[in-house]
Amino acid sequence: MKKCLFILFLIASLGCQEEVDLPLATIEGDIPIIEGNWTNIPNMNEVKLSLAQDYFDNEDATIIGDAEVFIRNLNTGEAIPFQFLSQFSIYKPLDPRRVAVIGERYELIVRWKGNEYRGQGEMLPPPILDSLNYQFQEERIFREEGYYIKAFGKIPFDEDNYYRIRVIENDTLKNDRDDYLLFDDTFGVEFFEEGLELNYAFEEGDRVRLELFRMNKDVFDYFNQLVGLLFNDGGLFSPPPQNPDTNLQITQGQGSVLGYFLVGPVLQESIEILPED
Repeated sequence: MKKCLFILFLIASLGCQEEVDLPLATIEGDIPIIEGNWTNIPNMNEVKLSLAQDYFDNEDATIIGDAEVFIRNLNTGEAIPFQFLSQFSIYKPLDPRRVAVIGERYELIVRWKGNEYRGQGEMLPPPILDSLNYQFQEERIFREEGYYIKAFGKIPFDEDNYYRIRVIENDTLKNDRDDYLLFDDTFGVEFFEEGLELNYAFEEGDRVRLELFRMNKDVFDYFNQLVGLLFNDGGLFSPPPQNPDTNLQITQGQGSVLGYFLVGPVLQESIEILPED
């Protein structure tokens, strides 16, 4: 009898499901998102400014085009001014030949609507990226049939080993949530000398470019947290969505700021998947 009552209780419980909406904070006022990159590659050096949106807002982001933006070399005191390019909705250096120099520290300064935002980073030396090669592989569990690329190089550093890989296939950046390829030296870095395989199946005729970033730890942590946010499905057992920790600060005015300032070297290597003879 007790067993029957328990089964009836379970059936009743299954039939009484209630949808629960967890309240999320909404944005009050204008909160800028600053995405700054300062590297050794001229065409990668840019700053993008936009306004933060609510979590479920699907509208296009509002671009900020009337800010004062410049980067200061903290070792020399020299300022590098930026200008807004409306056709691309980004800020670029007035002198496109200016790039980050190894061993120098830099500070991004953004002034907008009476507020001033700053972030700093150090230009670390790059690792070694020797070559790329590819090999055709049959279909495997969780992997499609196709050509898989391996990157070979060396990481000769004992500290500050924080890296990101970006993959550009036929001039298109892979930029979904699965495409944030981040790694550090938690489990060593010897695997890079043996070949780091990219988790993509390419086809004959594909042109692939790999970009290897070395970052400061605060920016690496930002991207790690961003990936966690992108994989948050909003389910009952998922943590509440939370913005990644920024390495930017408000030095004048009030309010909040989101985003990052990345300073670091970038290595690039390209390969084309040629038809087999």
